[in-house]
Amino acid sequence: MNLILIIEILYVLLVTLVVIRIVYDTDNPTKTAAYILLTVFLPVIGMLVYFSVGLNYRKKKLYSKKLLIDNHRSEEIRRFISTYRLQSQKELENQFPNFYELNLLYPHKPLGFATGKNQTEILFNGEEKFPELIKALKAAKHHIHIEYYIYENDKTGNEIAQILIEKAKEGVEVRLIYDDFGSRSIRKTMVPKLRKNGVKAYPFYEIAFINFANRINYRNHRKLIIIDAETCFIGGINISDKYDNRLKNKLYWRDMHFKIKGEAAWRMQGIFMADWNFCSGENLQPGLDYFKKHEETPEDNWVQLVSSGPDSEQPEILYTYIQAINSSVKNIYITTPYFVPTVELLSALQIAIRKGVEVHILVPGISDSSIVNAVSKSHYADLLKAGAKIYLYNKGFVHAKTMVCDGEVSIIGTANLDHRSFELNFEVNAIVYDKSIATKLQQIFLSDIEDATQIDSEKWANRPKTKQFFEKVLRIIGPLM
Repeated sequence: MNLILIIEILYVLLVTLVVIRIVYDTDNPTKTAAYILLTVFLPVIGMLVYFSVGLNYRKKKLYSKKLLIDNHRSEEIRRFISTYRLQSQKELENQFPNFYELNLLYPHKPLGFATGKNQTEILFNGEEKFPELIKALKAAKHHIHIEYYIYENDKTGNEIAQILIEKAKEGVEVRLIYDDFGSRSIRKTMVPKLRKNGVKAYPFYEIAFINFANRINYRNHRKLIIIDAETCFIGGINISDKYDNRLKNKLYWRDMHFKIKGEAAWRMQGIFMADWNFCSGENLQPGLDYFKKHEETPEDNWVQLVSSGPDSEQPEILYTYIQAINSSVKNIYITTPYFVPTVELLSALQIAIRKGVEVHILVPGISDSSIVNAVSKSHYADLLKAGAKIYLYNKGFVHAKTMVCDGEVSIIGTANLDHRSFELNFEVNAIVYDKSIATKLQQIFLSDIEDATQIDSEKWANRPKTKQFFEKVLRIIGPLM
């Protein structure tokens, strides 16, 4: 009997200590409540979940990186950055008076501002992206830098791998960063072959059994390519057959990518090189071969690259979305595969609607995660009641991550509208200040909703109470997803 009492006391003490740790370590009150509920009502499972995915590793600085610039150039580079930052701010304030403040959000990042000499092209689905990518890779002369969450050992993956090998044999520098979890199919097959043939390939954050719990939670979800310090690709499309609808896959995959040529390569190159130095242990540093001067382009789009992750002091991509929503005065068109918004993002959308802004949101009718889909649905009622128009895409799975504001500014990238993308994953988005690009994306949205069903607010509110209750229960764990 005394032994049982001792065990009970130790158990209560353990739960108390874990709860104290959660309160001390977790900044977000919603997350704090969710972890405490899990720990108290499902003690063993809750503790495992918290110590596996809940610890605030942003505070712990598990991930740190930087680029060093040799002293004789540092002052010259600082002067250039300072001058260009002021110039970009003046131009954006003149051309986009409602949205120029987006350019002010990241003064601490040397190249966190918009650059003007860019030519931007929308790539619709894998069937448009992959031919453009293959053409650009084959034309590479100096370097190819690739960073992907999912790289599959399939037809598309092998075709691109063969090009990388051929370019490496020609003397082109080829570097590949792959996520060790998302690209697990190439670890023991393709990666050794690439390395054998001159391609430098490293996992971003190698998963080993002893540190599985924390490393599985912090994934590199970025999808970016830089070729010869000029041509860039960014968006939601991974390197996999399932993104290419020419291959007659079982499920139609609806996605989006940007091809950017110009000065935006500076910021993207900086993101890649810092990630490369972190995962490879090398000390790749800026030079004219990686940061070239760009001439005027036919279109001269202003493009701003925003990155965030456990290496960021703040959830900067979330701040970008909120600022863009707050700046809109006419309409917002959002496409996202996973809609698990933070309280701040949800409030921003509701406030925008109250101001008279039309808010249109396209989400999957067919999802690859029933749990995430249920959590997403738990948020629809509040937005529908406020006046948002929500559409369920039925043609296939919509995986695109885009937002268009007032037909002026577009955001496209790797980040979903969920807690994982805002807090845990390494992500990168492109903000394009251009009315023609925004108009095209808006037209694509309107075309997409022809294959979608608009949710009727009244019918949605009158769905079976059991289903609504189930979704609201799952909503409790939304901040943990």
